[in-house]
Amino acid sequence: MSHQIATRLDLFDNSGYNPGNVVARALWVVASGLFFQTWFPWPSGLKVGLLRVFGAHIGSGAVIKPRVTIKYPWKLEVGDHVWIGEQAWIDNLDRVVIGSHVCISQGSLLLCGNHDYSKATFDLKTGPIVLEDGVWMGAKSAVTPGVKCQSHAVLTAGSMATSDLEPYTIYRGCPAQAVKSRTVTP
Repeated sequence: MSHQIATRLDLFDNSGYNPGNVVARALWVVASGLFFQTWFPWPSGLKVGLLRVFGAHIGSGAVIKPRVTIKYPWKLEVGDHVWIGEQAWIDNLDRVVIGSHVCISQGSLLLCGNHDYSKATFDLKTGPIVLEDGVWMGAKSAVTPGVKCQSHAVLTAGSMATSDLEPYTIYRGCPAQAVKSRTVTP
């Protein structure tokens, strides 16, 4: 019989993780609550301007719907003509890079952090996420830490990408599996 070590959350130590300046984080919580996580439809241009003030790199033509959560704008890079749907959550404990002409549908989740369940101390693990040009995340889909969704990949509604998605391929399920190629017509 093997001896099992119990999880010890009281020994959790997150001191090696640096989310950024504490004042910037506090100010972002206020700005996010007032302008992003609210139902009020503030103009996308205002939200883009605020994200830039907080260190995000945002291209032109971004559309950001109401009730969007972005953890740390200083870890966010967004290309041109990106749509971020209502109640999308960018939990960017690590870098998130979103290419141009990407659609992140309502309720979608980009999750850059998780815990190491194999360690008694339940250590935090993070990984960057990359959504290349033309990617479409269907409603309530999720991308996990360290995943790259290559050019024009589609993650269908309610699906979860736990590994890289190939270009011009449609994925479905949890974990997401390739179901067919994507053809884009003019």
